[in-house]
Amino acid sequence: MTAPRRPECTVPLVEVAITEFDLACLPETGAVFDRLLTLHPKQVMIDLSGCRHIDAAGIGLLLDVHRRMVRTGGVLSVRNPNPRIARILQTARLDQILPVHTDGGAVSAVTTDPGAASTDAAVGATGHPTAYGRAAVPVRT
Repeated sequence: MTAPRRPECTVPLVEVAITEFDLACLPETGAVFDRLLTLHPKQVMIDLSGCRHIDAAGIGLLLDVHRRMVRTGGVLSVRNPNPRIARILQTARLDQILPVHTDGGAVSAVTTDPGAASTDAAVGATGHPTAYGRAAVPVRT
């Protein structure tokens, strides 16, 4: 006899605000992503508007999370990087892999559902409410 299947939890959108994205913060940031990916989100939006620094370790983590999301049919995207962070993402060619959104509406790479981030709650196809989540990764000082 097989064990009963547990229902899959699918969250339409998870937003994560990151203020430091480097090797020193990698254990905490990686743990946040590990936990949120267990929710099987359809989209993860990383808000970099308050991010002051990103290094190769942060870029590597973005690529790892992107690969994991693609395997489950999800999309990882970045929002509002400051000009310095945007240049780093361009130099690493991450802007050609991940959608990069700005408040002005510009998007590079793949365009996702434009209405996905416009509401805080919606009713899913099953008639049950779906929730959107937000998380913040603490800054090390």
